[in-house]
Amino acid sequence: MLNLETTYMGIPMKNPIVAGASALSSDMKNLKRLEFSGVGAIVVKSLFEEEIELTRFKFEEEMEKFDHIHAEMTSIYPHIDYKGTQEHLYWLKKVKNKVHVPIIASLNAHNLDTWVEYAQAIEKTGVDGLELNFYELPQNSDITAEAIERKNVEVLKSVKAAVNIPVSVKLSPYYTNMASVVKDLENAGADAVILFNRLFQPEIDINEEEENISFDFSQSSDSLLALRWTALLSPVYKGDIISSKGIIQGEDMIKMLLAGAQGVQVVSTLYKNGLQQIEVLLKDLEEWMKGKGYQRLEDFRGKMAKDHMKDPWAYERSQYIKMLLSKENL
Repeated sequence: MLNLETTYMGIPMKNPIVAGASALSSDMKNLKRLEFSGVGAIVVKSLFEEEIELTRFKFEEEMEKFDHIHAEMTSIYPHIDYKGTQEHLYWLKKVKNKVHVPIIASLNAHNLDTWVEYAQAIEKTGVDGLELNFYELPQNSDITAEAIERKNVEVLKSVKAAVNIPVSVKLSPYYTNMASVVKDLENAGADAVILFNRLFQPEIDINEEEENISFDFSQSSDSLLALRWTALLSPVYKGDIISSKGIIQGEDMIKMLLAGAQGVQVVSTLYKNGLQQIEVLLKDLEEWMKGKGYQRLEDFRGKMAKDHMKDPWAYERSQYIKMLLSKENL
């Protein structure tokens, strides 16, 4: 019998596959199907502070739009406070009660107080862990890279001090020095890092001369950047690394585990191939392990990380000239 069991932030999982945050997790039937298919853990769709704020503004506008239609009328509705987060928190609690695999919440906010407030509220739902969704799109040239990184570290420290559940950080690939950022997050208490977040990009319709919403699912080639950094960081980072983006086939997952990942997050492949793709990924992993004679993930995890490579430059070549100057070609 093969043993695919592992842990993520200390949370036991029966295998290394994590269903990443997406709209799929807003439907209980999807969540139960993921559980039935054998997924190791599920990250529930993110709570976005921006989305809460926008919905609250629309709510207040709708409640007040007829307030002054008569000289003696100040309001036709009683005052009602908008409880935007309550629905999300209720859903987390319901998912945790109904789905019997580890449930991880995801959070994105922009104010330090809100990060902490939402994290504490999320912890009370009973979820097993929390994923902080970090991304920045700085448009002010006065904001330095150091300031952005310092803000992220401050958020992580504050959240860790406020909750008792394990906390991971999902990163974009656009930091100036990824190794330095991950080290700072480790020192701030990150139990895991997820490499990498998938960000939407703008598009332009040249015929209509309008902005379009661009959305393309990941493909296997998109996983190579995460593969590089997983292999570089796994020997030195003491927490868990979860590789994300471009994990489509079983081969993509196996590569990440060989590079040192504790597990992988999948989203695009579930949309493209259906929720039953979890079963396909697990079958691919088991068949590969049998062919290699491996019994446990620990038998090969990290075997292809940087510290185990014969070629010390294997994951560090970034320019064509360095490939030409490799010792094999010389």
